[in-house]
Order: sequence, then C-alpha cells, then structure tokens
Amino acid sequence: MIHFIYDSSLGDERISLIDRQQLQLHRWLRQVAAGYGFAIGELTYILCSDDKELSVNREFLGHDYYTDVITFDYTTPHCINGDVFISWPMIQSNAAEVGVTAERELLRILAHGLIHLTGQADKTPETKAEMTRKEELALSILPTLLGENGV
Repeated sequence: MIHFIYDSSLGDERISLIDRQQLQLHRWLRQVAAGYGFAIGELTYILCSDDKELSVNREFLGHDYYTDVITFDYTTPHCINGDVFISWPMIQSNAAEVGVTAERELLRILAHGLIHLTGQADKTPETKAEMTRKEELALSILPTLLGENGV
C-alpha cells in the first residue's frame, strides 16, 4: 500500500496533485517499481516542512543540513517497503530554481525515493547520473497515466 501523509509541520497546507491524482500516482509508482522487478509492500511518503526534514536528518542520519528527500529503506527481496520524507518547501524552491512546476519536481522526488528503494545509489557522479536517467525514465511514463498533458 502507498500512503501520502502530511506532517503537522506543514500546518493546513495541501498539495493538489496528491489530493486529486492519488489513484494515478499509486498506479504510476507501482509501474515504476515493477520495471525494476519489485512490488510495493508498504511505502509511505511524508510531506513536511524544511525544519522537520532537518530534524529527521539530524536525529536519524547525523547530518546537520537541509535536504529535499530522506529515504528509509525497509525493502525485502522484490518488495519495496520504506518511508520517504519530503520537504515540500524545498521542492518548491528547487522547482523555481530549475524552471519547472512544483508538482513536476514533486513527481521527480517521488520517483527518486522509490528508485532508491530498488537499490540505486546517488553518491558518486556515476551513480548520480544513473539516478537522473532513471528519474527521467519514470517521468516519461507520466503522460500516459495522468493524461496527455501530464504535469
């Protein structure tokens, strides 16, 4: 099962893409996982504030910096299980920086977290390039799932 949770640190803020396209997002994420030979068991995306993301980064990873996504991997062979913390304000900032919509950047990050759970790293220039390629591949199937215009 795939869950989208709004952390209380976001207050009343909602993300319309998640609220209006949840079924299609589930279908898309399952399709991406299947492309790597995985089913999805329990996958939870937690949308939160920058401060909450920093707190998680400090507490669980010992990192004292802001980041857009943190993935906790509980995957078993061929079954994705994990928690993916996403800083919604950082997604919005990153989107503005690269000239895409915040929703499009969020989709990239949803794919990014899932791809991490299939075993793809992104710490070296080579693995980062491979991650980017896989993100683009995942995004390329969106128009089919979200309608011809995609996001």
